[in-house]
Amino acid sequence: MSGDNSRLVYSTEGGRQRPASDSKARPKKAKQAPASAGPQAPDDGVVRLHRGKAGKGGKAATLITGLPGSEAELDATLKKLKQALGTGGSRDGRVLSIQGDQREALRERIEAMGHRVKLAGG
Repeated sequence: MSGDNSRLVYSTEGGRQRPASDSKARPKKAKQAPASAGPQAPDDGVVRLHRGKAGKGGKAATLITGLPGSEAELDATLKKLKQALGTGGSRDGRVLSIQGDQREALRERIEAMGHRVKLAGG
């Protein structure tokens, strides 16, 4: 083959690369803080029960915010509530999440623990 009819198909040398000072280069996005699992409640001593679906694949969940105590105490409380209701749940930070719309049953149990409870949201 002659050099006039050949085309370069692949090269390991640089290729099409923009210089670092190119004005068309996209600016890098600043990293944002991750969104919390549930609504943020004021620290006023009231335990709030929210009904939520966000981030759960469309399934209903009850979110508990405002419980006092350390991380270990929150884990113990979550375990006790899950066993009493016979359902699953998790903790994300200071927000406890119980599967299903369990607000009335949770209200009774949390009030029995000596906390003031408020049903928040819809």
